[in-house]
Amino acid sequence: MAEGNPQAPRDLLRFITAGSVDDGKSTLIGRLLHDTNSIFQDQLVSLLAALNSNGTHGIDFSLVTDGLRAEREQGITIDVAYRYFATARRKFIIADTPGHEQYTRNMATGASTASLAVLLVDAHKGLLKQTNRHTVIAWLLGIRDFAVVINKMDLVGFREEVFRRIERDFTQFVSKLGLAQLHFVPACARDGDNVVHRSERTPWFQGPSLLEHLETVTIDANHHPGQFRLPVQYVIRDAAGSRRYAGQVASGVVRRGDPVLMTPSGRTTHVASIRLGDEEMECAFAPQSVSLALDEAADIGRGDLLVDPSAPTLLSRRFAAMLLWMSSQPLVIGRPYLIKHTTRQVCGSVVRLQFVLDPTTLDRRPASTLALNEFGEVEIEGHQPLYADPYTQNRVTGSFIVIDPNTNETLAAGMISGQATSSNGDVAPATSLATGGLTVWFTGLSSAGKSSISQALYEKLWARGYKVESLDGDIVRQHLSKDLGFSKHDRDENIRRIGFVAELLTRNGVIVLVSAISPYCAVRDEVRKRIGNFLEVYVNAPLAICEQRDVKGLYKRARAGDLHHFTGLDDPYEPPEAPDIECHTERETLAESTAKVLDAVDRWLALREARSAP
Repeated sequence: MAEGNPQAPRDLLRFITAGSVDDGKSTLIGRLLHDTNSIFQDQLVSLLAALNSNGTHGIDFSLVTDGLRAEREQGITIDVAYRYFATARRKFIIADTPGHEQYTRNMATGASTASLAVLLVDAHKGLLKQTNRHTVIAWLLGIRDFAVVINKMDLVGFREEVFRRIERDFTQFVSKLGLAQLHFVPACARDGDNVVHRSERTPWFQGPSLLEHLETVTIDANHHPGQFRLPVQYVIRDAAGSRRYAGQVASGVVRRGDPVLMTPSGRTTHVASIRLGDEEMECAFAPQSVSLALDEAADIGRGDLLVDPSAPTLLSRRFAAMLLWMSSQPLVIGRPYLIKHTTRQVCGSVVRLQFVLDPTTLDRRPASTLALNEFGEVEIEGHQPLYADPYTQNRVTGSFIVIDPNTNETLAAGMISGQATSSNGDVAPATSLATGGLTVWFTGLSSAGKSSISQALYEKLWARGYKVESLDGDIVRQHLSKDLGFSKHDRDENIRRIGFVAELLTRNGVIVLVSAISPYCAVRDEVRKRIGNFLEVYVNAPLAICEQRDVKGLYKRARAGDLHHFTGLDDPYEPPEAPDIECHTERETLAESTAKVLDAVDRWLALREARSAP
């Protein structure tokens, strides 16, 4: 083992082991931990006890990682076993991943955070389909460094020609993928040949042992590229009303005073301060979890992204991705799913399946669905845009998972390749309501919770296959009503415009969710009469609670005199006298308020269906 300065800082290498069943992955890791004195004393006692009871040849090092009862009974690795050890040069996290094809998704989980793959090949069997499969999976998940351990060399008499043949075959296969760093090691994991120490039984091999290679290989910097990215996970408000935006730095570095671009608003501001816990920091870098204060108040919430303004992300509702399907239920084109991307969740559908990739041969074939453990190039369209990077540039902002909105099951893992280039696809249409749609109108003070309930309801209705659209008052103001001010006349005109759009959509079988303060009863009633199919939701929260939330910082600006004609302060709000639904968000959770509105929508739809039945 290489010597090093024990006082010097040591970096961290995350790597996986992969290969076919019985190639010796668990044995290799057990030997690696044993020969680096990284096995706890109680584990060593257990290994020696197993040796004495079974009378086997030498210690069974696979028992160090094969911890599940089912694994020991079947003699295979099922789950991903993580192990930690360190040498004088470097710290390591090992993910021992399953070899059987049935557990491809487990192997992909381990590879998703690794920088290097240790691939085992049985010298007696040579390259197998599963070896190719694991190589391609590791490649698709961003790994470009491979240490290929040609194991069980004792079974072929440590012959160099066997080693060179496998080395040549593997290099030829990887060349089809693209550039990669390959290091080959002849080994006998059971006996420790070339695992930690170089072996006298391979005098023809002049390269480093596996551990020497792991200690000296350059760690792929692609995990934390230079572009700053911070997905906002939580907004922290202090007693004075100032806000900090907390999350884990996905990539890059941010320093106090740096400019940052806020998505989705597109505005640029500067970092006022950085905290790691309660400690003030000059800078933060991936993967630290920090909170940032900005120079100006901003409408930022969970799911938004802070980025380097000189290197903005992709922005698209429709993007291309490689999908690994992880469910026994096959993919359905056009079916509504939930797309979980960083801290953001949107509704979306796979609108096109370009091809299915065979990871053992790299062949592409047309298909209409994806089955368990299959890879496919797809196009996904969301109801809201994603702010993302290609996976090859950034693993965090380039990856996502697909969730079943009804069961909450994780269906697939995806890697974004870029914006979609096609404009059409075989998309299953959403369900339109044959006799006209429905407008659900959310009214209430600013920060009462209208948009939050509307968004949650949108996802529920989308998951059921309904054709649904959202009209948010703030967004309409930026586009359709940007010429209007905030006088009573202009407010009424704004609501009439929103009502006109909602009427058109409702007439064409869409469920329209409108969230707008709409402070005056008369114009709300006017819109109700025009649309007809209408449910009014009063999102009721006391003014003091709304000011305390002050999601957009508007109350604070109004109190300071920067905003005039502000509803609830110097302009009136007229609550509905008899709303169809009333949500009390000061004492109801978001889920409870959403369920209340969804129940009312269900009852309205059921009643109309009963009336229209012959």
